[in-house]
Amino acid sequence: MNLFAELYTALDETNRTSAKVDALVRYFECADPADAAWALYFLIGRRPRQAVSMPRLRAWAVEAAAIPDWLFGESYDAVGDFAETVTLLVPEPGEWHPADVASASVLPFDGPQPLHRWVEAVLLPLRERDEAEQRAIILAAWATLGGAERFVWNKLITGAFRVGVSQQLVVRALARVSGADSAAITHRLMGEWQPSAAFYQALLAHDSADTDVSRPYPFCLAYPLDDAPETLGPLAEWQAEWKWDGIRAQLIRRAGQVFLWSRGEDLISDRFPEITAIGALLPDGVVIDGEVLPWKDGTVLPFAQLQRRIGRRDLTRNVLDEVPVVLLAYDLLELDGVDVRDRPLTWRRAQLEWLVALVAGRFEGETRGHGEQETRGHGEQGTWRQEGGGVSSAGFVSEKPSSLDNAPLLRYSATPLLLSPIVTATDWNDLAAQWAMSRERNVEGMMLKRRESAYRVGRVRGDWWKWKVAPYTVDAVLIYAQRGSGKRASLYTDYTFAVWDGDRLVPFAKAYSGLTDEEIRQVDAFVRRNTLEKFGPVRTVTPELVFELAFEGIQRSARHKSGIAVRFPRILRWRHDKRPADADTIETVRTMLPGD
Repeated sequence: MNLFAELYTALDETNRTSAKVDALVRYFECADPADAAWALYFLIGRRPRQAVSMPRLRAWAVEAAAIPDWLFGESYDAVGDFAETVTLLVPEPGEWHPADVASASVLPFDGPQPLHRWVEAVLLPLRERDEAEQRAIILAAWATLGGAERFVWNKLITGAFRVGVSQQLVVRALARVSGADSAAITHRLMGEWQPSAAFYQALLAHDSADTDVSRPYPFCLAYPLDDAPETLGPLAEWQAEWKWDGIRAQLIRRAGQVFLWSRGEDLISDRFPEITAIGALLPDGVVIDGEVLPWKDGTVLPFAQLQRRIGRRDLTRNVLDEVPVVLLAYDLLELDGVDVRDRPLTWRRAQLEWLVALVAGRFEGETRGHGEQETRGHGEQGTWRQEGGGVSSAGFVSEKPSSLDNAPLLRYSATPLLLSPIVTATDWNDLAAQWAMSRERNVEGMMLKRRESAYRVGRVRGDWWKWKVAPYTVDAVLIYAQRGSGKRASLYTDYTFAVWDGDRLVPFAKAYSGLTDEEIRQVDAFVRRNTLEKFGPVRTVTPELVFELAFEGIQRSARHKSGIAVRFPRILRWRHDKRPADADTIETVRTMLPGD
């Protein structure tokens, strides 16, 4: 545990990328493989389900520190981080009175232990313990661990472990340590895996041909287009598509099984059974990249409708009927079990069009009870032929469609697997005119992809660009503030903004980003000088400061006082030139609603 705590401290104390990578390399060079596997698991943002509730941890910390609960609350308000607050308040090892804590013998070991022992022998089994056993183990751990080790332990048991490194930096360090290909390491980290010494050693293997049945590929990401699109060269070199606002996902059909993975590496097959069902109509050995979208009557619905599906444990028939979804396919990553990401986009698109047409034919046969379909397609390698089964790279078929439950499919008059349309234009001006109509189409703008581009790993400049329309903007008044967390725990950085509804201000949106460090300090000083009321950690402030907010989407919401919900709000600028009376009204905001 000590070695991992030292790594956490080193990463937390620097903002330099090279220093972070060097610290990671030093750790992975000397860490035990079992420890390294768990460290990797936590560093890239994965975490086991929280084993102990926060109220219990708080009560036991208050007990161990021998302080009243209100003092813990004030300390937490000042520090801004639960794990750090507990670390500071609980006595250090050697300062515990024997009567105040259960014997450390409740732990399954004595003396210093590596990270994997703390996780596998203490943290993970906590979920199966009753409250009394949990209390004894937690107190014993606090009495055993000190300093940085205790802080990291608290981060792990609260499920709040985060440190300033990206998966890309971790992969870079692992590639330096092992000499293995970074793309292969990234691919192996996708999907479901269990931290173990064996997994870690396989992760660093030089042979990059391995893959498991369910594992998705790393997603290819686009850079924002800041310059005029015509600076990219001839329009003929580019493929334009609409930029959809949904859940980026990969649909995988391998070994007779279907998997749907989100970009966040969540397996979401059970959340979208209609897409999983349509995936069973694909040939074996196919991976499609696309966007899960709420789709009804031939048009995309607002993202908030998709959230109705995401946030439910049980998908009722009403929800399935009210918010049907599709996978809008726009790239092909694997065909006949072969990785085709290095093929040109034009080739991948041709095969994708063929596959979508194949599924449409099979779908019609399944839903109407018709016989086998015959579909033909054409690609750079010649004509593809399919007769009631899957396609192979040799151009012939080997399998028949699987039987499947038609229930999720029968609600559709068209297949839930659709092809992302290519936007055609005579020149850049023509394309720009269509791009300007993005909001009317409920899209965020366009994607521009070089026709000869491969499907890269991560964000690579030059081949894929996202050309987004300007965000919605509103001038709003700061009315509430709350301290941030982590390094901003002592500053008021979390803000609530309001717009006018007649002669009163109604809360409209929360925003946490967009100001410079100096502006944050100025707002913090204003909040401290102009606090009107306190509600726990929230401060009501004199409504004097006006800010321009930007957001990507807007819709009606009965859950918000303003009756409006916005997507991705952030601060564009501090409007020193405006008074509170100059802020926008709710009537102005409502004019931005689709259809209004």
